[in-house]
Amino acid sequence: MKLTIYHNGQFWIGVIEECLDSKLIAMRFVFGTEPHDADVLDFLDRTILRLLINPPKAVTVKTVVERAVNPKRLARIAAKEINTHGISTKAQEALRVQLEENKQERQITSRQMKEAAQAKKREIAIRKAKQKHRGK
Repeated sequence: MKLTIYHNGQFWIGVIEECLDSKLIAMRFVFGTEPHDADVLDFLDRTILRLLINPPKAVTVKTVVERAVNPKRLARIAAKEINTHGISTKAQEALRVQLEENKQERQITSRQMKEAAQAKKREIAIRKAKQKHRGK
């Protein structure tokens, strides 16, 4: 599991990446203002567990067999990750899939609500029409 915290220009955002059995799960958490160490530890102790209870849909990725890395190379890689924004394209893909699913769910529920409102409106109109013709 990997937690990357970066600033997107407005907020501090944490991206959690977890790879299980060649499936990548990525979640996003908005910290708001710059998080202190205590905020990050509190997030790791409490909030991350709630996020992991209902994880979003996983994206299949190729697994790469990791070899032993030269310590100097490892230091260069760590320095490079610190200087970049930190979100991998795989994590972006997982977040995009999750947003698309949420969008489709919202569209379905809003469509159902509109249909229910139209049915209720029709029912009221029919009832009013029947009330008008009752005495004749």
